[in-house]
Parts: sequence; structure tokens; C-alpha cells
Amino acid sequence: MPLIQLVLVLVVVGVILWVINSYIPMQSTIKRILNVVVVIVVIIWLLNVFGLIGDLSTIRIGK
Repeated sequence: MPLIQLVLVLVVVGVILWVINSYIPMQSTIKRILNVVVVIVVIIWLLNVFGLIGDLSTIRIGK
């Protein structure tokens, strides 16, 4: 993935999160949980993009 595309995705995710935090009224605890989940997902995605973790499609939950 080219660096410009990577930066563009991060900027878009940041702007969407900012819009949600600024303009959608919700409890502060729900906003905090949403922010933490988005940050964790972005970190896992970045680790996958840079090849620091294996293929995420092989992860199985359940039997």
C-alpha cells in the first residue's frame, strides 16, 4: 500500500471520528469506548499493513 494512500486512510478515519465526537450527541462513556475501539482497530490494521502480524483472515473464533 502506498504511503500516500495510508496517510489518506488515517486522515479520513480521524476526520470521521472527529465529526462523530463533535456533532453526534452521546454519553461521554460511549464516546470513550468508541474512540478506544477505533484506535485499537487502526493499530491492528497498521500492524497488518506493515507485516508485523500475520494474516488476519486465519484467525478463527469458535470451533
